[in-house]
Amino acid sequence: MTQSDLPWPDAPVIYQVYPRSFRDTRGTGIGTIDGIVQKLDHIASLNVDALWLSPFYPSPLSDGGYDVADHCDVHPAMGTLDDFDKLIERAHGLGLRVVIDQVFNHTSIECPWFQRAVMGDPDYEDYYVWSDPKPDGTQPNNWLSQFGPPAWTWNHKRRQYYFHNFTADQPSLNLRCEGVQDQMKRIMQFWRDRGVDGFRIDAITSFLFDPSLADNPPASAEVQDKVSGENFVPYTYQDHANDILPGDGIEFVNVVRGWAGDEVYLLGEVTSGNQSVELAAQLAEDGRLDAAYTTDFPENKGTAEAYADVLERAGDPGRIGWWLSSHDQPRHAGNSGDGSDRDVRFLATVLATAPGPTILYQGEELGLVQPDLPKAAVTDPLDLLYWPDGPGREGARVPIPWAEGDDRGFSTGRPWLPMDWPSGVSVAVQDIGADTNLAYYRRVFAFRRDKMGERRLEDWSRDGEVIRLSYPGARVVLNFGTDPVDVEGKPDLTSAPLDDESLPGRTAAIWLT
Repeated sequence: MTQSDLPWPDAPVIYQVYPRSFRDTRGTGIGTIDGIVQKLDHIASLNVDALWLSPFYPSPLSDGGYDVADHCDVHPAMGTLDDFDKLIERAHGLGLRVVIDQVFNHTSIECPWFQRAVMGDPDYEDYYVWSDPKPDGTQPNNWLSQFGPPAWTWNHKRRQYYFHNFTADQPSLNLRCEGVQDQMKRIMQFWRDRGVDGFRIDAITSFLFDPSLADNPPASAEVQDKVSGENFVPYTYQDHANDILPGDGIEFVNVVRGWAGDEVYLLGEVTSGNQSVELAAQLAEDGRLDAAYTTDFPENKGTAEAYADVLERAGDPGRIGWWLSSHDQPRHAGNSGDGSDRDVRFLATVLATAPGPTILYQGEELGLVQPDLPKAAVTDPLDLLYWPDGPGREGARVPIPWAEGDDRGFSTGRPWLPMDWPSGVSVAVQDIGADTNLAYYRRVFAFRRDKMGERRLEDWSRDGEVIRLSYPGARVVLNFGTDPVDVEGKPDLTSAPLDDESLPGRTAAIWLT
């Protein structure tokens, strides 16, 4: 029996892979499924429990692959279903569980379902959200997409508007439609039959909307401050009471659980900034998701205040996903830290000692700092919409360096994004050093797995820039500030050496008791 056959840990560590940017084995400059298979040993060496694959499905790639054209196949540039089956077999052999993205909020406009709906096929016309224009031809209501522009796009063939939470290339599915629900269940079963162990549910808070299509009210100052995203995006000016998670939205997650089955691990993405942590806690109650995560901690730069805010609002922080970087957020070594090895290792320990599931994004273990990209190289629609002030999503997707040299070991062809990494940060260099960021990541997550993995948070406190956590048999001190803090006893693990009996700034320590 492999580790993947056993029950999931209460607080798994999940390593996110963005397939286009992991490793290319074809020389096309685009990462492949086979490239992931060849580097699974590296992922396993980090002492994680699972890997999460961002979309690898057929897609025009208008929004990084989250515009899915076919939910049950592999993008031909990335490989085949046979390659995916080999990935499952190899991962399970290494004791790694496999989580894949399920993008059920929307599809691509190239999805056959949408094309049939446009043509008036009665079996598909209710798969999406259509509405007649107002008498003057304008959009049905004031809803905005999460990127800022209006959430309605005119389709001249149907002479109706269709709704989209994100780009116009991503029409929102009508998840109240029985036919759509049948498709979602079929898709999950397809991947379960291939050995998938869990699903990350994209944008789950956007699944349902108020069928009356009532306007959203203006956001109060408090709500506007808490809505996910930059405050210059007009989306943040509304209280999204009607286009995100209406009254029956929480209960609908029980339906999602029914599609997946009880034994499958479900991790949900909360895209609502208003009461986000509280929503995540409700979504992760028994019978629903195993965990949900919000953008609060990374968007607030991974500070002590942001950490404490999540703990205060979570109820059970063991059901909240803890993370700092992703394919959608800038790399945290420079966003939540100063890019130094000290900050890289401090933030690694913050994540390793978090009370719930932890998500690591590919390349974090190398201490990579977000690279700058020229506008001509950028394809991400959100980055381009607000260039150069966008969130920097594409920068986080620059392929990771496996080696030194011109191709950095990623591809023998031209990478789909320029790889302007400094020398010495590659896996090849860090793999042979005893005092590297990669070595520290391996060490601290082995400590979590072997000493803290199944432990539940008993108590916590915050004193200014210092967070203290108490677990059964362990205590943790996280010094987010710059001033030293007095501590007692020799720690069992520190992110940097102690100064006599004080914990220096930007340092974390763990004591086993």
